[in-house]
Amino acid sequence: MRAADISLPQDELHFTFARSSGKGGQNVNKVNSKAVLKWNPTTTNAIPEGVRQRFLTQFGSRLNEEGDLVVMSDAHRDQGRNVAECLTKLKEMLASVWKPPKVRKATKPTFGSKMRRLKSKKEHSEKKANRREKF
Repeated sequence: MRAADISLPQDELHFTFARSSGKGGQNVNKVNSKAVLKWNPTTTNAIPEGVRQRFLTQFGSRLNEEGDLVVMSDAHRDQGRNVAECLTKLKEMLASVWKPPKVRKATKPTFGSKMRRLKSKKEHSEKKANRREKF
């Protein structure tokens, strides 16, 4: 699934704003352009249970004590673009775990690959044997 196709209820997303660090001159000191998004994946009903479990497995270390995922952005000088970037980051995280991973099927090596391996081992053994002192 693409990140653009994922939609989350607005009432589950909590934004706070702060003064951004870095360049920006006087603008930095007076405008709250840094966006901080908090979202609780453990209580949401917007995603299926399997996706929730994969999300918590992969991104569980990013949750705070209350169980909220915190996503920040201060890359842009205006608040709206930082909010959009926070949402994009969250949607990309969800998209990365949306599809379950493929189950690996156990396979056996082919006859040819076995023979190539044994031939390679034999050649390597002979090369080493030729280095030894002959009696």
